[in-house]
Amino acid sequence: MSTLNILMAQMNTLVGDFEGNTQKVIEAIALAEAEHEAPVVVCPELTLSGYPPEDLLLRPSIALRVEQSLAAICAAMKGAAYLVIGYPLRVDGALYNVAGLLHRGQVVAEYRKQSLPNYQVFDEKRYFTPGNEPCTVNINGVVVGLSICEDIWEPTPAVQAAAAGAELLLNINSSPYHQGKRLERWETVSSRAREAGIPVVYVNQVGGQDELVFDGGSFAVAADGTLAAAAPSFEEGAYWVQLDFAQQPVSVVGPAPVVSQPELAATWQALVLGVRDYVNKNGFSGVVLGLSGGVDSALTLAVAVDALGPERVEAIMMPFRYTSQMSVEDAAEQASLQGVTHKVISIEPIYEAFMASLADEFAGTKPDTTEENLQARCRGVLLMSISNKKGYLVLTTGNKSEMAVGYSTLYGDMAGGFDVLKDVPKTLVFDLCRYRNSRGPCIPQRVIDRPPSAELAPDQKDEDSLPPYDVLDRILALYVEQDYSAEAIIATGMDRDQVHRVLRLVDINEYKRRQAPIGVRITRRGFGRDRRYPITSGWRLGD
Repeated sequence: MSTLNILMAQMNTLVGDFEGNTQKVIEAIALAEAEHEAPVVVCPELTLSGYPPEDLLLRPSIALRVEQSLAAICAAMKGAAYLVIGYPLRVDGALYNVAGLLHRGQVVAEYRKQSLPNYQVFDEKRYFTPGNEPCTVNINGVVVGLSICEDIWEPTPAVQAAAAGAELLLNINSSPYHQGKRLERWETVSSRAREAGIPVVYVNQVGGQDELVFDGGSFAVAADGTLAAAAPSFEEGAYWVQLDFAQQPVSVVGPAPVVSQPELAATWQALVLGVRDYVNKNGFSGVVLGLSGGVDSALTLAVAVDALGPERVEAIMMPFRYTSQMSVEDAAEQASLQGVTHKVISIEPIYEAFMASLADEFAGTKPDTTEENLQARCRGVLLMSISNKKGYLVLTTGNKSEMAVGYSTLYGDMAGGFDVLKDVPKTLVFDLCRYRNSRGPCIPQRVIDRPPSAELAPDQKDEDSLPPYDVLDRILALYVEQDYSAEAIIATGMDRDQVHRVLRLVDINEYKRRQAPIGVRITRRGFGRDRRYPITSGWRLGD
């Protein structure tokens, strides 16, 4: 046969759920065999275990689970389908990240991943031993090379496969999203196809796994690097690509690529998918959040409703003496627009009870941020109590800019299970609010237009304590995401005093970030898996 019908099985797997992941594979095979006589089903990297399995890979029973899953899949392969699937494999005491080829109930070939990423969110050298050889197999008369994820980001494995006779490269992936990632993938894989002189089919997983979001977007490029087909991003599904090797150059036909998706739309989808999968995969019945009338909680509510539906979202306004009537009104309006359950619970009596209990301890002192933090902690107690009683997940609402400089209260507004905006800078918060409103009324315009305020003191504004957010976010992007030193940031035209102040705040607030909830990662370097700095350190500012 000179034509290969390839099913890109863009799966949303669950880490550790070998039985459920195996069933998804079996269903994909059945779907493929119902449409073509000898299809090639291609699943993502580490399909059976889910990705990233982290220290589950160290469990002694992992080998048995893989063996049982492969046996179940082989038993279900009744036709002539070929299956390319990822799984961990232990051989002579070494663990490998493997792409296996299954056909007619047998494992006929296994490729061991050569390039093990150990940067940003990746930690594969902790677990896996690298392979060192190409793997080529004959599928319906076509010599096909196998590779895994990071292998495609380096030139050698693709060229190596072509030198071994491969006419096509199948690359299976668990590649997480960050802004701009889709274009990066296209450009990189196009380069590999041109270097090797063969088409490449790139299959990626989709779904949320803790702070990571995998965006799918599986695609195929021709031998000249032309993007020939692409599956939708952020959607689980099965997508056909047909390659005709009777034609030269090889014809590649599949879903038409959508090249014009705005990055804001992709970021929104990532946030929605990350929230939906974290809530659903962890078995929460719904979510609850504090809706303050400010822009951060407004955006968090909008994401939650798009992810889960209004019936699974509860918003609590918790006013105090410093809460403006505007905030109360705007919170009520947004809750009404989105159809969520909305409650108003004053923290005034709770705050007074705490202050009465602390009267002796506070005697002879003047009010300061302690009293402001106490307000936030009253709210945190209320939300966590509702969470305990109703089985809801508390969504916190802090953005990346605040997390960076510690403009948040431990056990107060940081109390919760998942921070939707943890990797969203404040300036992007406003952009996302406007984007969501462009799709239909959602967030009151007054919420977007008014100066940001925590409303923990009379007439308080965020910029009383912080530089303007456009300045702050520029400094943070250079320091946190690009590792610029203080002097390098100043050399871009930023004010020296502001730079030193911001960098000092970032450095001294690592202890807070270590205690913060996880949140969706959308940038190249989020706080969490990406950025691991010591809390106790003699490192000097700006180095």
